[in-house]
Amino acid sequence: MSTATHDSSAMMRKQSQILSRFQKLWNSGGISGIASTAWSVFWMQFAGLNYLGRLATWIATWFAPPYYARRRLARFNTKGYIAPSATIYHSQLQLGKHIFIGDRVTIFEDKNSGCVDLAERVHLYGDTCIQTGEGGSLKIGSDTHIQPRCQISAYKAPIQIGRGVQIAPNCAFYPYDHGIASGELISKQPLQTKGGIVVEDHAWLGFGVIVLDGVRIGKGAVVGAGAVVTQDIPDDAIAVGVPARVIGMRSNC
Repeated sequence: MSTATHDSSAMMRKQSQILSRFQKLWNSGGISGIASTAWSVFWMQFAGLNYLGRLATWIATWFAPPYYARRRLARFNTKGYIAPSATIYHSQLQLGKHIFIGDRVTIFEDKNSGCVDLAERVHLYGDTCIQTGEGGSLKIGSDTHIQPRCQISAYKAPIQIGRGVQIAPNCAFYPYDHGIASGELISKQPLQTKGGIVVEDHAWLGFGVIVLDGVRIGKGAVVGAGAVVTQDIPDDAIAVGVPARVIGMRSNC
């Protein structure tokens, strides 16, 4: 195939995609849907972490539906979508392309913290809280989705979450614990750790899972709702309970 023919085919595919999106917009909202999308597309070109970028994002949302419906705004700018109500206080934040940070998400840097690295198309939904402190850091791989009200607290050791991981609401990650020696207030005792937390690619954590220090959750593993993970979960395993225990393998389902 010649270069000219290849370029022509690519252009036709792109035109077909544009026409398809236009048709969906027309079917879903008619002229008003197209107008509101055009408004969001225009203002999202100026989106970013600085003051003017946050202002542009806020204006872009004026005619955009809330919650999940705003995920599409992340596609309109390689800098992604950061909700106007999100709190970002982190000097070592690294953001991949087309990330989505939802309403009231907090990303906070405590003293002597490591970095927070969010890869391409990571989605953080409403009221999720990420904090890093001494000895802690966070890395999240591409296309991972973290649902509302999750707590990720990286102190003393790193947290690594792989690609395509699905994390349900109300999950928590703690790679540390307080000392509990007698005769001393818990609040005065130093933090201690057995090591960091690793969640491998394409794992799925159900509602309310708690992951404690020194744990690896294997590639493609499934952890049932309400489980407390205190030891490693093998690749492709299904684990439930408190503490979490393996009850089967996905390959046998």
